[in-house]
Amino acid sequence: MTDKVIENNQVTVMGEVVSRFSYSHEIFGEGFYMVDVKVQRLSESFDVIPVMVSERLLDVNEDYSGRLICVNGQFRSYNRHEERKNRLVLSVFAREVEFVEEVEESAKTNQIYLDGYICKEPIYRKTPLGREIADLLLAVNRPYGKSDYIPCICWGRNARYANNFKVGERCAIWGRIQSREYMKKLDEEHVEKRVAFEVSVSKLELMGDEDKEDSFLSDDSLCPSEA
Repeated sequence: MTDKVIENNQVTVMGEVVSRFSYSHEIFGEGFYMVDVKVQRLSESFDVIPVMVSERLLDVNEDYSGRLICVNGQFRSYNRHEERKNRLVLSVFAREVEFVEEVEESAKTNQIYLDGYICKEPIYRKTPLGREIADLLLAVNRPYGKSDYIPCICWGRNARYANNFKVGERCAIWGRIQSREYMKKLDEEHVEKRVAFEVSVSKLELMGDEDKEDSFLSDDSLCPSEA
C-alpha cells in the first residue's frame, strides 16, 4: 500500500540552494528543516521552491548556499491556521538529496506527476488578453488516511478540458512546480506580499475509478482554503 501511494506523487527539482536551513518540526525524534531551492525556467525567470529535509539526510547545520542540488520526493501540503482561517502551505518533501557539479541544459530540472481526485469544482476564466485558464484542487492520497491538497493551473486546451471535470473524479497530472507572488489585502489600509505555489500543468487525463479509495479527504481537514 505504501509503495503504491508514493507512486502517485513524484517530484524532481534541481537547482541552487539559496537559503540556510530553518527548523520546521519534529516527529518521533526526527527533525525536519526547510531550505529554498532556486530552479531556472526555460526563460530567464526562475522559481524558488521550499524543500523539507530530514536531519537524517543532510547536516542541517551546514550552509549549502550556492551549491547545486537534486531533490527527489513528493509535493505535500498542510493547513496553517492564521487570520481566523486555514492557509494551505506547500513544500517538496525530500526523500533523496544529491549535490551535483552542474545542471545540464537538457536536464529536467522541475517535473511532477500526481494521481489524485478533484476535490473542488474547477474554476475556468479568461485573462484580459483572452488566455484560457482553469484552476484545479487535487487531493492526493498519502499513507495512514492523509491527503495532500495541490493547487494546479491549466492553460488553453487543457483548461477547456479541465473545466468539465467533476468533484470526485480521478485525474493524473504532469507538469512543474511554480512560485507566484501576489499581494494579499489584510485590511483597508494594509497589503502584504505573499508567494503561492502551484503545479503548472502540461498534460492531464481523467482515469478510471477501479482503484478509487473509499474517501480521498483526510479526517483532519476538509478541502482547505488556498488564500
